[in-house]
Amino acid sequence: MDEARGATPRVVGLLGGGVIGGGWAARFLLNGVDVRLFDPDPLAAEKVAGVVANARRAWGRLTLAPLPAEGRLALVDSPEDAVDGVEFVQENAPERAGIKRELLARASRAAPADAVFCSSTSGLRPSLLQADMAHPERMAVGHPFNPVYLLPLVEVCGGERTAAETLVRAAAVYRSVGMEPLVLRTEIDGFVADRLMEAMWREALWLVADDVATVAEIDDAIRLGAGLRWSFMGTFLTYRTAGGDAGMRHFMEQFGPALRWPWTKLTEVPELTDELVEKLVAQSDAQAGGHSIRDLERLRDDCLIAVIQGLRAQHYGAGAVLERYERQLHDAAGAAAVDAPDLSRPLRLHATTVPPEWVDYNGHAHESRYLQVFGDTTDALLRLIGVDAAYLEGAGSFFTVETHLSHLREASAGDHLQATTQVLGCDEKRLHLFHSLYRGDGELVATAEQMMLHVSAQTGRAGPAGARVLERLRAIAAAQAALPRPDRAGRSIGLP
Repeated sequence: MDEARGATPRVVGLLGGGVIGGGWAARFLLNGVDVRLFDPDPLAAEKVAGVVANARRAWGRLTLAPLPAEGRLALVDSPEDAVDGVEFVQENAPERAGIKRELLARASRAAPADAVFCSSTSGLRPSLLQADMAHPERMAVGHPFNPVYLLPLVEVCGGERTAAETLVRAAAVYRSVGMEPLVLRTEIDGFVADRLMEAMWREALWLVADDVATVAEIDDAIRLGAGLRWSFMGTFLTYRTAGGDAGMRHFMEQFGPALRWPWTKLTEVPELTDELVEKLVAQSDAQAGGHSIRDLERLRDDCLIAVIQGLRAQHYGAGAVLERYERQLHDAAGAAAVDAPDLSRPLRLHATTVPPEWVDYNGHAHESRYLQVFGDTTDALLRLIGVDAAYLEGAGSFFTVETHLSHLREASAGDHLQATTQVLGCDEKRLHLFHSLYRGDGELVATAEQMMLHVSAQTGRAGPAGARVLERLRAIAAAQAALPRPDRAGRSIGLP
């Protein structure tokens, strides 16, 4: 199993369930981790449930990789209850040092001695927060970004008393749930990302205060310009490419002197007068156009998913993080399934529920989605026989060379679908499969017959599968040899 998946805790304790705490709850729950959450807010359960619902919706669009069974959420009455028997604690209280220190101190005295503690603080130094804790060496900052369940970055920063092992363990936990930790070498107020955002935020406030631009115009300047580049190139790579063939040196020679020009007010902050605050609020309300916060959250999530999936196709930036995480999920699912199924019967390796976005103008799932489900079913079989990330990189994989689909019934939004797989035959290079897709009521919806060819990772051409993969595949084929051949196997297109 992937090392990152091996770092996934069984249960975590969350101290605080606001926007950030709810986001952490969603990310851990969707990764199969049980969550014990303390928040004195009487509406905490309702608020967290809303964030988790958004996360489920988002992840259904973000990835088709097989997620583990969702973890269980328990709301508890005290910080001590939240950390009882947990392996990892994430503190998400309001950004006030006194509140955070008290919570961490109380929880640290009740938690197992080897539990790792992290704070979601966006700027307070960990040395300050760990001062009153028992075993302060196991505490660090784990600063995420909203929405926590989608954005992969988490800044990990240790304090004066933090053990090096704590940073390693915290980073491993975050990687195991699909995040990308940035481990800071130096403890500093605001860490890295917030210091950069703060600089832009100060300048944006001045532009509004001086009536140079509205909040909507400033957002347009970011999201339609540099923000698009920043999503995959960051700042320095952007400027390097702006320097042409000579790179960063030419850029600095040409534009470096401009840093001395009085363009910005980065060291000054506009006074937040009532007049400025009212201006910001009015312009922000107009920009929102009557949409609720929940509407804007879902729009944000959908746009983030589109960007991340686009970057995934390029194996770059946040897309590369998603791709790596999906490999973890596939490997974990394959490892868990190796000894599970009865090989003598058609294998039940993949099930799904039809989401609303699969439905076309006819009110039923689009025909392309049937192929998607059958492709996911084939992937589940490949995981079962040992085609994991290491195998893909070193040996290769099976690729579909021919598919015959039969559409027999419609599937509607909300229908539960279960696919079965029968191995009709195999040799060193070829794999012949027959899938059947059933609705929850037992009705046969569609079938797919596939011929697959093993392609070598080294040559890019057809070649024998690895010995271990062939052994598992032949075991399935032998166990299913006595099964009757499906009626539609080998069938060509026929007219009534």
